[in-house]
Amino acid sequence: MSGKRFMTLIVAAILGLALGNTARATNGDNLISVGPISRSMGGVGIASPQDAVSAVFANPAAMCFGPYCPSSRLDASVDLFIPSVSTKVTNSFGTFSADSDYRVYPLPAIGYSTPIIEQDPQLRFGIAAYGVTGLGVNYRGTDVDQSDSAFGMTIPRAAGTFTQLQQAKLAPALAYQPLDWLSLGASFHLQYGSLDLGAGAKTGWAVGIQPGLIVKPLDWLSFGATYISPQKIKYNNVADFEGDGEYDSLELEAPQQFGVGVAVEPILGKLLVETDVKFINWSQAKGYDDFDWQDQWVFNIGVQYKALDWVTLRAGYNFAENPVKSHGGFVGSELIDVQGHLMPTYYYESFRIVGFPAIVENHITFGLGLAPTDNFTIELSYMYALQKTMREEGTDLFGGPAAFESTLNENSFGVGISYTF
Repeated sequence: MSGKRFMTLIVAAILGLALGNTARATNGDNLISVGPISRSMGGVGIASPQDAVSAVFANPAAMCFGPYCPSSRLDASVDLFIPSVSTKVTNSFGTFSADSDYRVYPLPAIGYSTPIIEQDPQLRFGIAAYGVTGLGVNYRGTDVDQSDSAFGMTIPRAAGTFTQLQQAKLAPALAYQPLDWLSLGASFHLQYGSLDLGAGAKTGWAVGIQPGLIVKPLDWLSFGATYISPQKIKYNNVADFEGDGEYDSLELEAPQQFGVGVAVEPILGKLLVETDVKFINWSQAKGYDDFDWQDQWVFNIGVQYKALDWVTLRAGYNFAENPVKSHGGFVGSELIDVQGHLMPTYYYESFRIVGFPAIVENHITFGLGLAPTDNFTIELSYMYALQKTMREEGTDLFGGPAAFESTLNENSFGVGISYTF
């Protein structure tokens, strides 16, 4: 493949990621993984990713130990993400329910890995473009997106009735294998973000790094570790938090993450079992700390079994506790400071629960790999995030009973192709 053609594919992927209207959430508002292979195994990949795109995403050091080494590998995929979101708002004027606009969201990803030095010590280059974050609801025109009148004032029933957050990354990476059992790697993150809270999409950029290592003491055993630095974007004039007619800015920081993994192959070349643990530091991330998100521990496990020379079966499970803290008993007339802007608690809680319901916890995944030739494979994946409901009760602006409730479940279907050369 020529360099010009490859860069054309990369640019196309970036445009698809940057311009696609997304609404999704898995571990908080982060996707559990990138690419159909990792996704079908519960999002594992820190210790033993099986393709180029998930190696760059999960642990760049793994490029030297990929099953495609010492060859080059190109992966391209698209995931069809189908969230189902609904909400219920109760205040002094009644109870109002709505379903978010139902849509299917395509999510492309592309990754490439190639040797710079093929002989030992091995040095490899990789690059990937992929979406990492997405969340949003669209209740425009529904019962919750209306206003009521009281004391000569117009009172919106809820805040956060339209939200769209999306973040994508371009990540070039290097991996170096100084010893047979050790690989070191790092990737540079160029992150693009877009946030729309009803006043039009605002965009920004951030940079970060992701170092990692892989230790492989035995042919059938691998250990991995990785770190992702925080990456902050300021979105200007994105929402009127104070209700004074002036649009305010909001800083949102993709949180730092730590991850470790272990992979074993009880039957070499046939059966792989991997488990990862990740820590996502939401409580220290700008913006998420303002809306009181708690840290997440993500636990996942995946299994891959080569049933035939050309058929590979996969399954996995991913769990992370809902990061949105519950504030039962809130007083709606009190004011809360959000990055220097005073927001009534009633609307603050509505924004958290109605507008950003990143609440699902359990994910079940399956996948299938088909290899019609030695260097070409087709990958299929399916993920289901079990339905989760979160409800808070308190008082509204007038002291009457108030409650916010959101329910979310997710389906996703992925298809990808891989070419080794």
